[in-house]
Amino acid sequence: MDPTHISAEDIQDLRDAFMKIDINNDGFISKDELNELFRAANLPLPGYKVREIVQDLTCSSHTLTFDQFTQIVHGLKSTEVAKTFRKAINKKEGICNVAGRSEQTGTQHSYSEEEKVAFVNWINKALEKDSDCKHVVAMDPNNDDLFAAVGDGIILCKMINLSVPDTIDERTINKKKLTPFTIQENLNLALNSASAIGCHVVNIGAEDLKEGRQHLVLGLLWQVIKIGLFADIELTKNEALIALLRDGESLEDLMKLSPEELLLRWANYHLEEAGSNKINNFSSDIKDSRAYYHLLNQVSPKGDEEVPPIVMDLSGLREKDDLKRAELMLEQAERLGCRQFVMPPDVVRGNPKLNLAFVANLFNKYPALKKPENQDIDWSSIEGETREEKTFRNWMNSLGVNPRVNHLYTDIDDALVIFQLYEKIKVPVDWDRVNKPPYSKLGSNMKKLENCNYAVELGKKEAKFSLVGIAGQDLNAGNRTLTLALLWQLMRRYTLNILEDLGDGQKVTDDTIVAWVNDTLTQAGKKTISGFKDSSISSSMPVLDLIDSIQSGSVRYDLLKTDDLSDDEKLNNAKYAISTARKIGARVYALPEDLVEVKPKMVMTVFACLMARGMKRV
Repeated sequence: MDPTHISAEDIQDLRDAFMKIDINNDGFISKDELNELFRAANLPLPGYKVREIVQDLTCSSHTLTFDQFTQIVHGLKSTEVAKTFRKAINKKEGICNVAGRSEQTGTQHSYSEEEKVAFVNWINKALEKDSDCKHVVAMDPNNDDLFAAVGDGIILCKMINLSVPDTIDERTINKKKLTPFTIQENLNLALNSASAIGCHVVNIGAEDLKEGRQHLVLGLLWQVIKIGLFADIELTKNEALIALLRDGESLEDLMKLSPEELLLRWANYHLEEAGSNKINNFSSDIKDSRAYYHLLNQVSPKGDEEVPPIVMDLSGLREKDDLKRAELMLEQAERLGCRQFVMPPDVVRGNPKLNLAFVANLFNKYPALKKPENQDIDWSSIEGETREEKTFRNWMNSLGVNPRVNHLYTDIDDALVIFQLYEKIKVPVDWDRVNKPPYSKLGSNMKKLENCNYAVELGKKEAKFSLVGIAGQDLNAGNRTLTLALLWQLMRRYTLNILEDLGDGQKVTDDTIVAWVNDTLTQAGKKTISGFKDSSISSSMPVLDLIDSIQSGSVRYDLLKTDDLSDDEKLNNAKYAISTARKIGARVYALPEDLVEVKPKMVMTVFACLMARGMKRV
């Protein structure tokens, strides 16, 4: 299927509908639920037509993936039924049309009023004490304040730092006497930093944010907020999550779960403790607020020497009206300081995105889990994510791979993400050779292994990578060293391809980059480097000098220490250097520690990204 025939806006609407029917959030629905899915997507198909579609499906499985559903909709796009699709979507309550149409697709953009209100309230609370945001906070959620407020880039930079602390060096944010140029710098800084933490920003530019294009602003904000909400919902950062381990499961099984899956399991853990019915999703199953009442009651403080008890009032369960019951429930959530993201109509309509955020925020404040004692758990097997793994994961996610990579090795063990990365570096993939989910339980691993074998074959034959000693089994089993070796070559080729495109196809090597860097530094009267292992890079001064050579006056040397640096001072310089590189328009994924420790691979990517930025000015 060629996805360009369905606009990004339609895809998101279809995905929202799919999530409402995907009751266990595993990415599949039963074919028997297809009729319900079409209704959720506002596609008015008669029953006989749905039955015809089910009969025409060639896959033997009784389940359907989202991609298969979009293929079906794609086939319907030429029919009379599909002509009403966009019109029906826009009639949904809370969906607002945006003036103007996409030049690429001709489709009219839309955005959710409920999401706008939720995000404004969240930002207002998060930044209410930030003196740098007084010129825009508090915003009025009932008008379009938000879309004007993001135009100078300050709020976006602040929200990124709230989600992933220290991503942006505050010294690099332009805060006073803003001009069109300094605003552009802030927006560059925000977009490139958002990309570095794993946001997909390929189709968003500084002009889009400056002009306050609603659907793009809300899309970016949701990604940033979601990353922050999910930051601690993983076993390596919250060992108490081990309490969610089920009989017969291994620690590895629990670690494979996505943040969304962990949240659902967490909610059901407490609902089971309360003797209440479990839920399968945060959309249709929470519409009556009853699950929320029991969840709030379970996680609310029961009181100890340090924290007084907060007793939940459950009388609202007797309320017959859904909206009134939802309001009474949210009043109880407010007593816990957790009335964020949803209004009563969002609960009753089952808005999956906002309800997910509501539950994630509740988990972060009141997990109410205790790390089990006296269990035979091999805690040494729980390894935190390394900097290198984090960089690769964020890079892949910023390119929009699907599914999103939460756990580097388990989420790429079927090579589907790797195939998408091959296409990003212009290596053609024969998708007819690729096994796609859903995989049968019996042959699941064999199908994944076949994919991994093909991925290694492509790397050797088409990409000409050095993959000596690497087999498909290594990718499938999550061999760290060998998987990282492939990912590094993919990232390196992606970076070099950008330079080659800017240089009219001229081949680029490490020596090419070093020569360009030194030539640029020499012309500006600054010191050169011997290569990517040069010890002077640990001070970040060569990087900062190159930035200043590309865009004169962009580095404030008075904020830096240059001689006899301690480790902390080196790190301070590196944070400033990485943020300043992003500020002038270089999409840098490396972390400050990579410069301090002079990690040659990541150092190369920093200089390559700056070279790409420098070539654009010619």
